[in-house]
Amino acid sequence: MKIPKRLEPLIDEGLIDSVVCQLMSGKEAMVYMVRCGNDFHCAKVYRENSQQHVSHRTPSFGGRRFKNSRRLRVIEKAEYTAYRTHLDQEVWPSKEVEMLCHLGRSGVRVPKFHNFFDGVLLMELITNSEGQVALRLSDLVPTPKQARHYHKILMKQIVKMLCAGVVHGDLSQYNVLVDSQGPVIIDLPKAVNASDNHHARSLIKRDVDHLTAYFSRFAPELAQSDYATEIWSYYQRGKLPNAVLTGHVKVTEDNDSAPVNVSDVLQMINTAIKKEIAWQQHKQSKLANQLLHC
Repeated sequence: MKIPKRLEPLIDEGLIDSVVCQLMSGKEAMVYMVRCGNDFHCAKVYRENSQQHVSHRTPSFGGRRFKNSRRLRVIEKAEYTAYRTHLDQEVWPSKEVEMLCHLGRSGVRVPKFHNFFDGVLLMELITNSEGQVALRLSDLVPTPKQARHYHKILMKQIVKMLCAGVVHGDLSQYNVLVDSQGPVIIDLPKAVNASDNHHARSLIKRDVDHLTAYFSRFAPELAQSDYATEIWSYYQRGKLPNAVLTGHVKVTEDNDSAPVNVSDVLQMINTAIKKEIAWQQHKQSKLANQLLHC
Protein backbone atom coordinates (compact mmCIF):
# COMPACT_ATOMS: atom_id res chain seq x y z
CA MET A 1 0.00 0.00 0.00
CA LYS A 2 0.99 3.64 -0.33
CA ILE A 3 3.10 4.78 2.60
CA PRO A 4 1.17 7.26 4.80
CA LYS A 5 3.00 10.57 5.16
CA ARG A 6 3.22 10.25 8.96
CA LEU A 7 5.07 6.93 8.61
CA GLU A 8 7.65 8.16 6.09
CA PRO A 9 10.06 9.42 8.80
CA LEU A 10 10.11 5.96 10.40
CA ILE A 11 11.07 4.37 7.10
CA ASP A 12 13.75 7.02 6.56
CA GLU A 13 15.17 6.23 10.01
CA GLY A 14 15.08 2.47 9.37
CA LEU A 15 12.62 1.82 12.18
CA ILE A 16 10.20 0.07 9.81
CA ASP A 17 10.72 -1.45 6.37
CA SER A 18 7.24 -1.29 4.88
CA VAL A 19 3.56 -0.71 5.59
CA VAL A 20 1.43 -3.81 5.09
CA CYS A 21 -2.10 -2.52 5.64
CA GLN A 22 -4.33 -0.28 7.72
CA LEU A 23 -5.94 -2.05 10.67
CA MET A 24 -8.14 0.69 12.08
CA SER A 25 -9.11 4.31 11.62
CA GLY A 26 -10.65 6.11 14.58
CA LYS A 27 -11.23 9.61 15.88
CA GLU A 28 -8.05 9.59 17.94
CA ALA A 29 -5.63 7.51 15.86
CA MET A 30 -5.00 5.38 12.82
CA VAL A 31 -3.43 1.95 13.26
CA TYR A 32 -1.30 0.13 10.69
CA MET A 33 0.43 -3.21 10.38
CA VAL A 34 4.08 -2.63 9.53
CA ARG A 35 7.02 -4.90 8.78
CA CYS A 36 10.26 -4.58 10.71
CA GLY A 37 12.75 -7.09 9.29
CA ASN A 38 11.14 -10.49 9.71
CA ASP A 39 8.67 -9.27 12.31
CA PHE A 40 5.33 -7.50 12.08
CA HIS A 41 4.45 -4.71 14.46
CA CYS A 42 1.58 -2.34 15.05
CA ALA A 43 2.05 1.39 14.32
CA LYS A 44 -0.37 3.77 16.02
CA VAL A 45 -0.46 7.21 14.41
CA TYR A 46 -2.15 9.80 16.61
CA ARG A 47 -4.30 12.36 14.89
CA GLU A 48 -3.27 15.96 15.50
CA ASN A 49 -6.78 16.89 16.65
CA SER A 50 -7.47 13.71 18.62
CA GLN A 51 -8.26 15.53 21.87
CA GLN A 52 -11.02 17.59 20.26
CA HIS A 53 -13.22 14.51 20.35
CA VAL A 54 -12.56 13.46 23.94
CA SER A 55 -11.85 16.57 25.97
CA HIS A 56 -15.08 16.28 27.98
CA ARG A 57 -15.64 12.52 28.12
CA THR A 58 -12.92 11.67 30.61
CA PRO A 59 -10.95 13.73 33.15
CA SER A 60 -7.78 13.19 31.12
CA PHE A 61 -5.57 15.38 33.29
CA GLY A 62 -6.54 13.77 36.60
CA GLY A 63 -3.51 12.53 38.45
CA ARG A 64 -1.04 14.52 36.34
CA ARG A 65 0.90 17.33 38.00
CA PHE A 66 2.13 20.40 36.18
CA LYS A 67 4.96 22.44 37.72
CA ASN A 68 3.91 25.43 35.66
CA SER A 69 0.93 26.94 37.52
CA ARG A 70 0.00 29.00 34.47
CA ARG A 71 -0.60 25.81 32.50
CA LEU A 72 -2.81 24.44 35.24
CA ARG A 73 -4.91 27.63 35.43
CA VAL A 74 -5.42 27.62 31.68
CA ILE A 75 -6.54 23.98 31.76
CA GLU A 76 -8.99 24.58 34.61
CA LYS A 77 -10.52 27.80 33.27
CA ALA A 78 -10.64 27.21 29.52
CA GLU A 79 -12.86 24.45 28.18
CA TYR A 80 -11.18 24.57 24.83
CA THR A 81 -8.40 26.86 23.64
CA ALA A 82 -5.57 26.67 21.16
CA TYR A 83 -3.17 26.41 24.09
CA ARG A 84 -5.00 23.37 25.50
CA THR A 85 -5.02 21.70 22.09
CA HIS A 86 -1.25 22.06 21.86
CA LEU A 87 -0.74 20.76 25.39
CA ASP A 88 -3.07 17.79 24.84
CA GLN A 89 -1.17 16.78 21.73
CA GLU A 90 2.00 16.64 23.81
CA VAL A 91 0.47 14.62 26.67
CA TRP A 92 -1.80 12.24 24.73
CA PRO A 93 0.78 10.00 22.96
CA SER A 94 3.45 10.12 25.69
CA LYS A 95 0.88 9.07 28.28
CA GLU A 96 0.06 5.88 26.40
CA VAL A 97 3.77 5.09 26.07
CA GLU A 98 4.19 5.60 29.81
CA MET A 99 1.22 3.38 30.62
CA LEU A 100 2.25 0.57 28.25
CA CYS A 101 5.70 0.38 29.85
CA HIS A 102 4.48 0.70 33.42
CA LEU A 103 1.63 -1.81 33.11
CA GLY A 104 3.76 -4.24 31.11
CA ARG A 105 6.29 -4.31 33.96
CA SER A 106 3.41 -4.81 36.41
CA GLY A 107 2.21 -7.97 34.68
CA VAL A 108 -0.87 -6.52 32.99
CA ARG A 109 -1.66 -7.99 29.58
CA VAL A 110 -1.03 -5.05 27.25
CA PRO A 111 0.87 -4.88 23.92
CA LYS A 112 4.65 -4.75 24.32
CA PHE A 113 6.17 -1.34 23.65
CA HIS A 114 8.83 -1.20 20.92
CA ASN A 115 9.46 2.44 20.03
CA PHE A 116 8.00 5.93 19.87
CA PHE A 117 9.16 8.29 17.14
CA ASP A 118 7.74 11.47 15.64
CA GLY A 119 4.26 10.95 17.11
CA VAL A 120 4.03 7.28 16.10
CA LEU A 121 3.86 4.45 18.62
CA LEU A 122 5.38 1.12 17.58
CA MET A 123 4.14 -1.82 19.63
CA GLU A 124 3.47 -5.54 19.54
CA LEU A 125 1.01 -6.80 16.96
CA ILE A 126 -1.47 -9.00 18.83
CA THR A 127 -2.31 -12.15 16.85
CA ASN A 128 -4.43 -15.25 17.39
CA SER A 129 -3.31 -18.88 17.47
CA GLU A 130 -3.27 -18.96 13.65
CA GLY A 131 -1.01 -15.93 13.36
CA GLN A 132 -3.79 -13.65 12.13
CA VAL A 133 -4.50 -10.23 13.59
CA ALA A 134 -6.45 -10.68 16.83
CA LEU A 135 -10.08 -9.59 16.84
CA ARG A 136 -11.62 -7.16 19.26
CA LEU A 137 -13.76 -8.64 22.00
CA SER A 138 -16.77 -6.88 20.44
CA ASP A 139 -16.31 -8.92 17.24
CA LEU A 140 -16.54 -12.27 19.02
CA VAL A 141 -19.55 -14.31 20.08
CA PRO A 142 -18.31 -16.19 23.17
CA THR A 143 -20.03 -19.19 24.68
CA PRO A 144 -21.38 -18.74 28.23
CA LYS A 145 -18.29 -20.56 29.53
CA GLN A 146 -15.93 -18.33 27.53
CA ALA A 147 -17.81 -15.22 28.65
CA ARG A 148 -17.40 -16.16 32.31
CA HIS A 149 -13.73 -17.03 31.74
CA TYR A 150 -12.88 -13.81 29.90
CA HIS A 151 -14.81 -11.75 32.45
CA LYS A 152 -12.85 -13.33 35.29
CA ILE A 153 -9.54 -12.65 33.54
CA LEU A 154 -10.42 -9.01 32.90
CA MET A 155 -11.50 -8.45 36.51
CA LYS A 156 -8.08 -9.74 37.58
CA GLN A 157 -6.42 -7.44 35.04
CA ILE A 158 -8.33 -4.46 36.44
CA VAL A 159 -7.09 -5.47 39.90
CA LYS A 160 -3.49 -5.67 38.63
CA MET A 161 -3.84 -2.24 37.05
CA LEU A 162 -5.21 -0.78 40.29
CA CYS A 163 -2.41 -2.41 42.29
CA ALA A 164 -0.04 -0.61 39.89
CA GLY A 165 -1.89 2.64 40.68
CA VAL A 166 -3.70 2.89 37.33
CA VAL A 167 -7.33 3.02 36.20
CA HIS A 168 -7.97 2.50 32.48
CA GLY A 169 -10.88 4.93 32.37
CA ASP A 170 -12.33 3.82 29.03
CA LEU A 171 -12.38 0.03 29.21
CA SER A 172 -15.02 -1.85 27.23
CA GLN A 173 -15.37 -4.66 24.70
CA TYR A 174 -14.00 -2.25 22.07
CA ASN A 175 -10.68 -1.77 23.89
CA VAL A 176 -9.85 -5.44 24.38
CA LEU A 177 -8.21 -7.81 21.87
CA VAL A 178 -8.33 -11.58 22.27
CA ASP A 179 -5.32 -13.72 21.39
CA SER A 180 -4.69 -17.43 22.02
CA GLN A 181 -4.17 -16.79 25.74
CA GLY A 182 -7.17 -14.54 26.26
CA PRO A 183 -7.91 -10.82 26.56
CA VAL A 184 -5.28 -8.12 25.95
CA ILE A 185 -6.07 -4.55 27.03
CA ILE A 186 -5.38 -1.72 24.56
CA ASP A 187 -5.99 2.05 24.14
CA LEU A 188 -4.52 3.55 27.29
CA PRO A 189 -4.14 7.33 26.72
CA LYS A 190 -7.06 8.11 29.05
CA ALA A 191 -5.69 6.07 31.96
CA VAL A 192 -5.42 7.96 35.26
CA ASN A 193 -3.50 7.72 38.50
CA ALA A 194 -5.83 6.08 41.04
CA SER A 195 -4.43 7.80 44.12
CA ASP A 196 -4.47 11.34 42.69
CA ASN A 197 -7.72 11.32 40.73
CA HIS A 198 -11.00 12.10 42.48
CA HIS A 199 -12.91 10.28 39.74
CA ALA A 200 -10.97 7.01 40.11
CA ARG A 201 -13.76 5.15 41.90
CA SER A 202 -16.40 6.14 39.35
CA LEU A 203 -14.03 5.28 36.49
CA ILE A 204 -13.38 1.83 37.95
CA LYS A 205 -17.13 1.30 38.25
CA ARG A 206 -17.67 2.41 34.66
CA ASP A 207 -14.95 0.08 33.36
CA VAL A 208 -16.32 -2.89 35.30
CA ASP A 209 -19.94 -2.12 34.42
CA HIS A 210 -19.19 -1.85 30.69
CA LEU A 211 -17.48 -5.24 30.63
CA THR A 212 -20.07 -6.90 32.88
CA ALA A 213 -22.94 -5.58 30.76
CA TYR A 214 -21.29 -6.99 27.64
CA PHE A 215 -20.51 -10.43 29.07
CA SER A 216 -23.92 -10.73 30.72
CA ARG A 217 -25.41 -10.95 27.21
CA PHE A 218 -23.83 -14.41 27.01
CA ALA A 219 -23.77 -15.33 30.72
CA PRO A 220 -26.82 -13.56 32.27
CA GLU A 221 -25.89 -14.39 35.87
CA LEU A 222 -22.95 -11.94 35.65
CA ALA A 223 -25.44 -9.08 35.69
CA GLN A 224 -26.05 -9.80 39.39
CA SER A 225 -22.38 -9.33 40.33
CA ASP A 226 -20.84 -6.20 41.86
CA TYR A 227 -17.11 -6.48 41.26
CA ALA A 228 -16.61 -2.70 41.17
CA THR A 229 -17.71 -2.19 44.79
CA GLU A 230 -15.80 -5.25 45.94
CA ILE A 231 -12.57 -4.23 44.18
CA TRP A 232 -12.72 -0.68 45.50
CA SER A 233 -13.49 -1.89 49.03
CA TYR A 234 -10.36 -4.07 49.04
CA TYR A 235 -8.33 -1.24 47.51
CA GLN A 236 -9.37 1.28 50.18
CA ARG A 237 -8.43 -1.16 52.95
CA GLY A 238 -5.06 -1.98 51.37
CA LYS A 239 -6.01 -5.64 50.86
CA LEU A 240 -6.40 -5.71 47.09
CA PRO A 241 -3.22 -7.61 46.10
CA ASN A 242 -4.29 -10.73 48.03
CA ALA A 243 -8.03 -10.39 47.48
CA VAL A 244 -10.07 -13.34 46.21
CA LEU A 245 -12.89 -11.79 44.18
CA THR A 246 -16.39 -13.24 44.35
CA GLY A 247 -18.41 -10.48 42.69
CA HIS A 248 -20.28 -9.87 45.95
CA VAL A 249 -19.45 -7.42 48.72
CA LYS A 250 -18.67 -9.22 51.98
CA VAL A 251 -19.67 -7.47 55.18
CA THR A 252 -16.84 -7.78 57.72
CA GLU A 253 -15.97 -6.06 60.98
CA ASP A 254 -13.30 -3.91 59.33
CA ASN A 255 -15.48 -3.04 56.35
CA ASP A 256 -16.68 0.56 56.49
CA SER A 257 -19.86 -0.50 54.70
CA ALA A 258 -21.00 -2.77 57.57
CA PRO A 259 -24.57 -1.98 58.70
CA VAL A 260 -25.07 0.05 61.90
CA ASN A 261 -26.74 -1.66 64.88
CA VAL A 262 -29.43 0.92 65.67
CA SER A 263 -30.47 -0.59 69.03
CA ASP A 264 -26.86 -0.45 70.28
CA VAL A 265 -26.54 3.19 69.22
CA LEU A 266 -29.81 4.12 71.00
CA GLN A 267 -28.69 2.30 74.13
CA MET A 268 -25.42 4.24 74.14
CA ILE A 269 -27.33 7.52 73.76
CA ASN A 270 -29.71 6.66 76.62
CA THR A 271 -26.79 5.70 78.86
CA ALA A 272 -25.05 8.98 78.12
CA ILE A 273 -28.25 10.93 78.88
CA LYS A 274 -28.72 9.13 82.22
CA LYS A 275 -25.11 9.84 83.21
CA GLU A 276 -25.53 13.51 82.34
CA ILE A 277 -28.76 13.75 84.38
CA ALA A 278 -27.11 12.02 87.35
CA TRP A 279 -24.14 14.38 87.18
CA GLN A 280 -26.38 17.46 87.05
CA GLN A 281 -28.38 16.18 90.06
CA HIS A 282 -25.14 15.57 91.95
CA LYS A 283 -23.97 19.13 91.24
CA GLN A 284 -27.31 20.60 92.39
CA SER A 285 -27.27 18.52 95.58
CA LYS A 286 -23.71 19.55 96.37
CA LEU A 287 -24.56 23.22 95.76
CA ALA A 288 -27.62 22.95 98.05
CA ASN A 289 -25.52 21.47 100.87
CA GLN A 290 -23.00 24.29 100.58
CA LEU A 291 -25.80 26.89 100.85
CA LEU A 292 -27.21 25.25 103.97
CA HIS A 293 -23.89 25.48 105.75
CA CYS A 294 -23.27 29.09 104.87
